[in-house]
Amino acid sequence: MGDTVTYAAPGRINLIGEHTDYNLGLALPIALPQRVVVRYQPDDSEAITVSSAQESGDVVVPLDTTPGDITGWAAYIAGVVWALRDRGHRVEGGRMSITSDVEMGSGLASSAALECAVLSALTHGSDMDRVEQARIAQCAENVYVGAPTGLMDQLASLFGEPGRAMLIDFRELSVHQVPFTPETAGLTLLVMNSRAPHRHAAGEYAARRASCERVAAALGVESLREVQDRGLDALDAVTDDEDFRRARHILTENQRVLDVVAALEQSDFATAGEILTASHASMRDDFEITTAHIDLIADTAVRAGALGARLTGGGFGGCVIALVPEDLADSVAETVRSTVVAAGHPEPTISRAQAAPGAGIV
Repeated sequence: MGDTVTYAAPGRINLIGEHTDYNLGLALPIALPQRVVVRYQPDDSEAITVSSAQESGDVVVPLDTTPGDITGWAAYIAGVVWALRDRGHRVEGGRMSITSDVEMGSGLASSAALECAVLSALTHGSDMDRVEQARIAQCAENVYVGAPTGLMDQLASLFGEPGRAMLIDFRELSVHQVPFTPETAGLTLLVMNSRAPHRHAAGEYAARRASCERVAAALGVESLREVQDRGLDALDAVTDDEDFRRARHILTENQRVLDVVAALEQSDFATAGEILTASHASMRDDFEITTAHIDLIADTAVRAGALGARLTGGGFGGCVIALVPEDLADSVAETVRSTVVAAGHPEPTISRAQAAPGAGIV
């Protein structure tokens, strides 16, 4: 038996830049204090026996597992094992236990946090760089689990730093740290969980991705990022209205990411808030990934005094973030709760968030 190692990886909140990752665009997430913790004791067996504090019973993951063998929550662990071995990395059998305070199904990237924590534990002591780790974790989710997600969640979980947002360029696969300390300006970031399940692995996510790929193919480019510098005029040849609106969201969202970065570098949180709200409108009207429930939360927060609010995550549920003056935070939260409940929805859970460290040993 080898020594037990313990690794943790955080969930993330995406400040802005939704569905841009698989279009090789830009995004600006932060890592959260909430994290998945993995304890792993290797041995010389041919399987990893996994237990989770959130699930009943153990799951045995053979080291030679292949996509389709294991489903459910343990598929993310099995996917990491498969993806590592598929790339020629050695994986040892053993026992693994998992705990987490990242809310599942809420758009906080709980699956990526799990993948990155498992990957960190299984590769303990290696010199694998973080971008390669992110690629392997993404492959586990894309191929083994079958969710066609981009690379943002894994990069955010691995590269997070306290007091910093991450400007991720998915074409260059670069991460640039940007100051994000709203508390120094008397502000806080509220995370409002709608408690409506975030169904990013369902067909709607895949449909949005397919729409973007159709536009890119029609324009003769590999990704929408290649026409970013041409502005919306680049979309003149797109005749399908729905595909046009999907692509318009991506191009304008990339620009909004850059505009928020510029605002944060000047500590101009009022402008940053306005851009968050504009992003939500684009997700609502062009990309159509919000719901009436989510719109109500975002709109109510702004009316109650937030500088800006937007859906975060893949859409169709999950969380709304709002940039709020600290002295209004409690009243904004209470107004959102009472308004949402009065409309017949579950009472949202609301908390404050701050930028936290990325994955690492515990």
